[in-house]
Amino acid sequence: MSYFTIAGVQLHALHHGDNTDVMRHRIDMLMARFPQVQMVLFSELVANGASPHHAQPMPSAMEAIFCQIAEQHRIWLIPGSMFERIDDKIFNTLSVINPHGQVVARYRKMFPFRPYEEGVEGGSEFVVFDVPNIGRFGVSICYDMWFPETTRTLVAMGAEVILHPTMTDTIDRDIELSIARTNAAVNQCYFFDINGAGAIGNGRSIVVGPSGDVIHQAGTGEEIMPIEVDLSRVRRERETGLRGLGQPLKSFRDRQVDFSLYRSETGSTPFLDTLGPLAKPARVDIEEH
Repeated sequence: MSYFTIAGVQLHALHHGDNTDVMRHRIDMLMARFPQVQMVLFSELVANGASPHHAQPMPSAMEAIFCQIAEQHRIWLIPGSMFERIDDKIFNTLSVINPHGQVVARYRKMFPFRPYEEGVEGGSEFVVFDVPNIGRFGVSICYDMWFPETTRTLVAMGAEVILHPTMTDTIDRDIELSIARTNAAVNQCYFFDINGAGAIGNGRSIVVGPSGDVIHQAGTGEEIMPIEVDLSRVRRERETGLRGLGQPLKSFRDRQVDFSLYRSETGSTPFLDTLGPLAKPARVDIEEH
């Protein structure tokens, strides 16, 4: 079987504070109306707000609530992400919960939105997981998508669907829509980019097919998006090419070039080192004459 139904939930929730009750209510409504849904995906930091002060060690009581919900409805559940505390460090962490209510993976955002997302560490481990008899899924979070190496690595690990919660409330959302389409096309995969609404995002979640085609783009308010994907389409397009044309994954596999620039022992590159520190733009005062 290659058909699988994923529901993205674009939720209008509190910017800071516990949103688990409203998330539970949305899932209850969703499953009553669309019982065919097999996986539910929320946006970044929706569960407990966008302040690192709410960080908790994991497993946590809040994560346990989502495990109970997943088991109750027999769904795969990715409740966005939550700030996780490990000793004196804080990570932006996503939990993958199976229909038995078990956490099968945790992914820590690799690229915090620096310099704005201060005090949050970057993770270092890619995460893919298998849905039995369906296929392989990969996860990333928000700013990760701006770095093509992240999605390409997940796909090289076998991912056919990328699940990508985000929390974008800024004027670059239109650019992210293009990046989502590009990531899907060049990696020949489904891409679910689910944003928040209201105080936790300006909406416009997008679901993209493996040809870069927009399956659905949400508005700016609350929205539930049940989408049936067909993973045989991913496999066929990877075999025959995007619309019977480009086969980028095979070309990347068969490349002659060695990207040795990325393998520097110091992790730096001569040009990038000239760009200066990663800091917020400073205001330039204009003198009055």
